Amino acid sequence: MTHPPAGPVLAALVSRATGGRYWRLDRPGAGLDAEAMHIPPGAAAEPPGDRSRDVLVIALDGGGRLRTPGGWLELAPPAAVWLPPAAGYRLHAGEAGLHCVTVRPRRPAAPPALPTTGATGEPACLLHQVCAECGRMATESDARYCNRCGNPLER
Repeated sequence: MTHPPAGPVLAALVSRATGGRYWRLDRPGAGLDAEAMHIPPGAAAEPPGDRSRDVLVIALDGGGRLRTPGGWLELAPPAAVWLPPAAGYRLHAGEAGLHCVTVRPRRPAAPPALPTTGATGEPACLLHQVCAECGRMATESDARYCNRCGNPLER
């Protein structure tokens, strides 16, 4: 079975990117979360997402450095770096900026909260933790942006 090459598709995305996240995997039922992002020259970014999952960072264009708990790694296409859960990382773009893709396993949807009754009072309102764009609930209580689509959460 042959598959169409991904190179031209990614190259077309990179050529139109102006900064920030410009593509994300948007397929219901997909087992992965993935997004392509552009970091302007000299800037740094900490990609969204929780740190409890493996992350694969793939350099598409430009270059830069990746800060990990173990030190600095140079990133230039076609570099791919796997980061274990809880590793924490930060991307720093070089002089030409950095286009990269991050890929991680998708977290299963949280089960619906069960209503509470009795002397415990009303359940806490968590609506401020639900993304109005994609409906995902934030995993951190102090999250300001959606882990899936990057949109700001309403406070």
